[in-house]
Amino acid sequence: MNRLTQSMILVLLGGAVLRITTVSTTYLNYVKPGFRPFLIAAGVVVLALGVIGLVQEWRGSDRDDSHTPGVAWLLTLPVFAIFLIAPPALGAFSAKSEEAQAKPVAAAYDALPAGTVHEMTIGEFVGRAWGESADSLVGQQVRLTGFAVPSEKKKDRWYLARIQIACCAADGVALKVAVLDADMPPENTWVEVVGTWRRPPSGRLEPGTVAPELTAASITPIPQPVEPYE
Repeated sequence: MNRLTQSMILVLLGGAVLRITTVSTTYLNYVKPGFRPFLIAAGVVVLALGVIGLVQEWRGSDRDDSHTPGVAWLLTLPVFAIFLIAPPALGAFSAKSEEAQAKPVAAAYDALPAGTVHEMTIGEFVGRAWGESADSLVGQQVRLTGFAVPSEKKKDRWYLARIQIACCAADGVALKVAVLDADMPPENTWVEVVGTWRRPPSGRLEPGTVAPELTAASITPIPQPVEPYE
C-alpha cells in the first residue's frame, strides 16, 4: 500500500466518522451522546491528515514509494461497515442470555406520588425493585421503553429489555424486566409497556437472581428511540 492509498483511506475514514456524527445520529448506535465532540475532533484530524497526504502526493513533494504491510488494508473495514452495512444498535440477540443481570449501583430513589403513570428507565425500575426503594413501586403504574426479547428457557415468558452502556456498545449490559399477562410482540420490536411491579413471593427479590416482573396493562409499539441505550 503506497502513501497515496494510505492518504485516501484516511480521507474516507475521517469522512465516515464525520458523516455519522454531524449529518446523522448513527453514532448513537455505538457510543453515548457525550462522545460526539471527541468523535468529531478525531474525524477532523484524520481527514486533515489524509488531505495533507494527498496534497503532498499531488505536488510531488514526497516520492517515497515505500509500502506498508498488506494488513493495513484492514483500516478500510470500518469505512465499509459505516457506509455499506451501518451496523444497528445492540438488540434482542445481545439480550437473550438467561444469565443473571449485573446488580445496579445502589441509589436512593424518591417516593413516587400516587395517581399517575411514572415514566422511568428500565435501569431505574430494576434498581428500585432490587434495592431499598422496592416499596416505592407497590401499587404504582410505570411506563418502560425497550425491545421485546423471548425467554430461552420458558416458552410462556418474554422480557422488555434495554442495553445499558458506560461508554460504548462494547461494554453493553442487558437490563431486562419480565412482562406478565401480555402476548409478546415480534422479537426485537420496540414498545412502551405500562404496568405495575409484581412483588416476588418471598417479599424481597434477591439482587441479580432473576429479572423483576411487571404485570402489563398496555403495550404500544414505537419506533426505535434516537438514543437506543441507557
